[in-house]
Amino acid sequence: MLLRTLAVALVAMCPLLASQTGPQLAQPAPQPGQSAPDFTLTDSTGSSIKLSAYKGKVVLLDFWATWCGGCKVEIPWYVEFQNKYRSDGLTAIGVSMDDDGWKSVKPFLEEHKLNYPVVIGNQDLANRYGGLPSLPMTLLIDRNGKIAESHAGMVDKDAFENKIKALLHERPTT
Repeated sequence: MLLRTLAVALVAMCPLLASQTGPQLAQPAPQPGQSAPDFTLTDSTGSSIKLSAYKGKVVLLDFWATWCGGCKVEIPWYVEFQNKYRSDGLTAIGVSMDDDGWKSVKPFLEEHKLNYPVVIGNQDLANRYGGLPSLPMTLLIDRNGKIAESHAGMVDKDAFENKIKALLHERPTT
């Protein structure tokens, strides 16, 4: 009986122990209509990128990795969208989830010439975005900083572009 009582007590304490000593568990993924979790990370040029600083713009937030096949297909689309819609208020931000960080990402950027900032994500950021169940994971954030669309896996290019155009026509609320 004593052993069973100790086992029950230990199991009851596990969540508390894990929160103090282990990695933090992923939070539920933010849903459309909720504010996008803010972050400040350094891009490949050493500049700070703070998501909330882009309020008033439509943000295409792309979680990707250099080893991800679907990511390599989508990135040229996002370069194209950035070229076409930058003057209308679109900003793309790439968040690489490569484990070795800039070691893999800098050569990739030199080869692919992305026209938007890229930062290196971390586990804390991944957790705040629901643990990133798959890559690519792409979000559209409206001019008010709210998630308008969240897509795990490759997007449908035409449908995604139509959503971007619709968001660009919306005005921010004050």
